Amino acid sequence: MIPTIVISTVTFISIIVSLLFIPRIKIGKIEIHLYWIIALIGAVVLLAFSFAPANEVWKQLTANTKINPLKILILFFSMTFISVLLDEFGLFKYLANVAVKTAKGSQYALFFSFYFLVAILTVFTSNDVIILTFTPFICFFCKRAHINPIPYLVAEFAAANTWSLMLIIGNPTNIFLATSAEIGFVDYVKVMVLPTLCAGLLELGILFLLFMKKLKDKINVDEEDDNEIENKPMLITGINHLGICLVFLIISGYINIEMWIISLICAISLLLATIVIALITKRNWSFIPSGLKRLPYALIPFFLSMFVVVVAFNYQGISKEISNLFGETNIVWIYGYSSLLASNIINNIPMSILFSNLSANLSGTHYYLAVYSSIIGSNIGAFLTPMGALAGIMFTNLLEKHEVKYTFIDFIKYGFIVAIPTITVALAMLLITIKF
Repeated sequence: MIPTIVISTVTFISIIVSLLFIPRIKIGKIEIHLYWIIALIGAVVLLAFSFAPANEVWKQLTANTKINPLKILILFFSMTFISVLLDEFGLFKYLANVAVKTAKGSQYALFFSFYFLVAILTVFTSNDVIILTFTPFICFFCKRAHINPIPYLVAEFAAANTWSLMLIIGNPTNIFLATSAEIGFVDYVKVMVLPTLCAGLLELGILFLLFMKKLKDKINVDEEDDNEIENKPMLITGINHLGICLVFLIISGYINIEMWIISLICAISLLLATIVIALITKRNWSFIPSGLKRLPYALIPFFLSMFVVVVAFNYQGISKEISNLFGETNIVWIYGYSSLLASNIINNIPMSILFSNLSANLSGTHYYLAVYSSIIGSNIGAFLTPMGALAGIMFTNLLEKHEVKYTFIDFIKYGFIVAIPTITVALAMLLITIKF
């Protein structure tokens, strides 16, 4: 047990240190992020010394269960691919430009427009997709308008990682924790609607009070000339695929088809349909390699490596000991706050795998309270520090590329002010929802 704890702790600390000081290395023209390499090394060491037996890892990787990590990866990447293609077709930029025009020079109006736009799009896509697509636009727009980008960037990141609570597909952690508990799409929504709405509205109020003085200046931006959608047939096809996919995900529990199958079929169908449209309209196919290039491939080795760590924790009895330490009282507060803290120590993906096993030691209502509380912690914990989620890592990297000064201390300062009251309200609403 002790060697597993030591190896895992060294791995987690090394990941944090790398993110703080050496986030990536450059080999020739290729930049490689170190966090997933460190995670992979930790997993290999655990496998090599049989702290996580290879046969046990393989058994769980090939198990025909809803929590199979490979199925979860397929579901996440399929939905991400659909959303990235929609961005390639110009949907997100078009909507953002509409929000800018609607604001009519007022930063107050623009702030609220952006927040609700990000919130709505996050619900139907995912937090990672929003961070990837909207962050560059905000940086570009604010630079052109000569206004401070920080209020919009903080609001975007907070909204993307709060409204992602609404649906299972909003975050990979939702997918894993809800699927492991065999919670259906509709049942999940019924429980998470109230916590999401209340947390999101409180968060918006805090953000507005926080940045009110910085939003006083007027916006002076020239009208966009390229606000038209270049390829409407592809965009309409993409929106239809997303809509159909969401409908089938909602009824998946009733038609007995697993969500990863639905999302994969829709992603492949959209790819084939857009290729046909490209052939008919004689447009170039650059959106395909561009879309594929933007997928977060580092998530695969990182997710699987953390899966190995959790297998080791279970095999060595560590998960059981932690679960006993947590006990069976004040489930919502203990699992909610501890999952938020754990997300910022080991990242929210391995945290979700670990907490899935911790909650499995509970039963009845206690079990579902622990699962939903952990989901809330895994989402809101993302904006406490950059280590809380892959979205945070992507976010800070994008800001660095666009020369926006946003330090580690800035991240924690704004994150703490917003995250603590937001998660408290979300957990309180979860208790009310479950009770009634």
